[in-house]
Amino acid sequence: MKKIQMVDLGGQYQDIKEQVNASISQIMETSAFVNGPEVHAFQKELEDYLGVKHVIPCANGTDALQIAMMGLGLKPGDEVITADFTFAATVEVIALLQLTPVLVDVDMDTFNINVDAVKNAITPKTKAIVPVHLFGQCANMDAILELAKEHNLFVIEDNAQAIGAQYLSKTGEKYMAGSMGHVGATSFFPSKNLGCYGDGGAIFTNDDALAHTIRGIVNHGMYERYHHDVVGVNSRLDSIQAAVLRAKLPRLDAYCEARRTAARKYSEALKDQKHVIVPVTVNDCEDICDTCDCHVFHQYTLRITNGKRDGLVKYLNENDIPCGVYYPIPLHRQKAYLDDRYNEADFPVTNQLVQEVISLPMHTELDDEQIAFITDKVIEFVNA
Repeated sequence: MKKIQMVDLGGQYQDIKEQVNASISQIMETSAFVNGPEVHAFQKELEDYLGVKHVIPCANGTDALQIAMMGLGLKPGDEVITADFTFAATVEVIALLQLTPVLVDVDMDTFNINVDAVKNAITPKTKAIVPVHLFGQCANMDAILELAKEHNLFVIEDNAQAIGAQYLSKTGEKYMAGSMGHVGATSFFPSKNLGCYGDGGAIFTNDDALAHTIRGIVNHGMYERYHHDVVGVNSRLDSIQAAVLRAKLPRLDAYCEARRTAARKYSEALKDQKHVIVPVTVNDCEDICDTCDCHVFHQYTLRITNGKRDGLVKYLNENDIPCGVYYPIPLHRQKAYLDDRYNEADFPVTNQLVQEVISLPMHTELDDEQIAFITDKVIEFVNA
C-alpha cells in the first residue's frame, strides 16, 4: 500500500507536470513574473468557470477577504457577523480593519453558519454577513440572502474551502459557490481543491463598480501609475502561481468528483458505526440532483460521539494515518478574540463540535486500499 498522506500534492503533480513545467519555463524566459499573461488568462478562465463578471486575483485568501471588506467601504465599528466554527482568517481580517466581529453558532449537520443565530445577532450596527462554506459545501444562501436583503446588509462569501461546489437554490437554480453574495473570496493555498504551489487568492463579484474599486485596492490604490485614488494594499497573484492554477482549473470538476467518490466510500464503510457520524450533503442533494456538485469535500470530517476523538487521533497517527482536527478551539475562546459580549450558552453546537470532529485524509489520489485501511482502523478503535 502507498504511504497515506493527508494531501497528496506530489501525486497530483504528475498528471500536470509537463504543462506546469513548460508554462513556468516560458515565464522565466519572458520574465513576466507579476500580472503577466498567465494571470490575465487565468482571471478570464475562472470568470467563465464561475459564471461571474469579475475575478480579481490577489496574493492569498486572507487578503481576498480583507480587500473585499475594504471594497465595500466598511468602517471601524461596523458589525460583521460570521461563524464561530472556522479558521481564524475569517475573523482576523474583520479585527484588522477595526470592524466589530460578531461570532455566532453553526448547524450541527453541515457545520455551516446557523441562520437563526445570524438573525438574532443583527443590530442597527450590523453591515455585513460572512458565511463560510465550510469543508466544501455552501451555507444556507437562500436564507442568508433573504436576511441580507431585509436588513440591507452585504454578503461576503468565504469560499476558501468550497471552490467548485454548486448551490441548489430553493427555486431549483444552481449557482457556483462564491458567486451569490455581493462579493466572494477564495484561497489557492496548495492544499485547497484548486491550489497553487505557494500562496494565492481571488475575489469575485458581479458588481462593476465594486470590481473597479477592488482592482485599485489590490495594486496600492492605483488605476494609473503613481496616482493613488483609494487606500490600497500590495496583493497580486504572481504569474507562476497563475500558471499552476491554469493547469488545474480544467481538471477541477474531476478533482472534486474524485474527492466525492472517496467520501462516498468512506461513508459507506462507516455509516452504521454507532459512535461515528458521517458528513451530510445539504437537502440530500446527491439524491435529487445527479449533476449537482453540492459538496466538494475539501475535508472529510466525522463526528466521534463517545468521547474518544482524541484517542482516535493518537491511534490513527500510531498506524501512520494522518488526520486533522479542524478546529480544536472555537474562535470565541481564542485569546485574540475574547469578548465579554459572548456567552458560552450561545455556542452549544460549536462547543460540542470542537470535542468531536476529526478529518480523515482527503485528496484526489486516494485509492480503495488506503480507504479500506483507514476505515478499518477507525472502526477498530471506536468499537474497542
